[in-house]
Amino acid sequence: MPISLSLSNVSNVENLDKEWDVIIVGGGPAGYTAALYCGRYRLKTLVITKDVGGTLNDANIIDDYPGLENFRGSEMGKLFKKHAEKYGAKTLLESVARIEKLPDGNFKVLTNLGKEFIAKAVIIATGSQRRKLGVPGENLKGVSYCAECDAPLFKDKIVGVVGGGNSAFHDAQVLAQHAKEVYIIHRRDEFRADPVEVEEAKKNPKIKFILNKVVKEIKGTEKVEEVVLQDTKTGEISSMKLDGLFVAIGLVPLSEIVKGLNVNMDESGHIVVDQCGKTNVVGLLAAGDVTIQICNLRQVVTSAAQGAVAAYSAFLYIKTKKW
Repeated sequence: MPISLSLSNVSNVENLDKEWDVIIVGGGPAGYTAALYCGRYRLKTLVITKDVGGTLNDANIIDDYPGLENFRGSEMGKLFKKHAEKYGAKTLLESVARIEKLPDGNFKVLTNLGKEFIAKAVIIATGSQRRKLGVPGENLKGVSYCAECDAPLFKDKIVGVVGGGNSAFHDAQVLAQHAKEVYIIHRRDEFRADPVEVEEAKKNPKIKFILNKVVKEIKGTEKVEEVVLQDTKTGEISSMKLDGLFVAIGLVPLSEIVKGLNVNMDESGHIVVDQCGKTNVVGLLAAGDVTIQICNLRQVVTSAAQGAVAAYSAFLYIKTKKW
């Protein structure tokens, strides 16, 4: 269901005021849903993001968001933005370098290009990025973290996908449209992926499984030629020839920008929030994949819901000055 949406409404800094009710850091489902609701609450709202859509741009087709069937991820991000703009939200395409808490309770937000803004409340919706293997050879050409981006480069090739969750199975299906063979390499013999994803993969003759194995090294002169595997039960070392390796072993929260504010986080760096999206820092909220998740269900629909909740909490805080 393609749509055509222009990004021409992205604001230049010359058109932006310095002071805002709410600044939202991140332009994915959580960020733009928060912007939509802040706008509906008549809060002066600025979204600062390096791109529109966030990790939605890595998804070819999304078919688990109610009412939008078989929807392209990048187009969904633009749709979220357009809806938020209907209620007055502005967008600045830059990265946030630092956030400071001011003596008067407001926040100073500084961008990587030196722009400076003041906000009564800040919502962190920076999301996450793909986790790396951390093994020798991971910098070789042919190692990828985005199947949608690079799958066409492996037409009629043999590739591997490391992981056992929904992302790994999604990547395998995307790759199977181009590659000759796709091997899902997983450290266990059970998967975290939804059963429907596993069943679909097993039906695909191009997709095969290598279980109870971890990648210890990636070998090649300039590009991927071979991977070294270790059996997680016996310790036995083996190898297999591959033309490419796609890594889908989870996500790392992008929470670095708030570490200077003494925000509570878990051991993985996810921001701890209450049921209302509030952190331990007065006026600072967070939503989406950057936050700790009790049920670990990191989906577009849950991120959007958390963005709406955080916006409502920001509205109440600005209105009542109570946290």
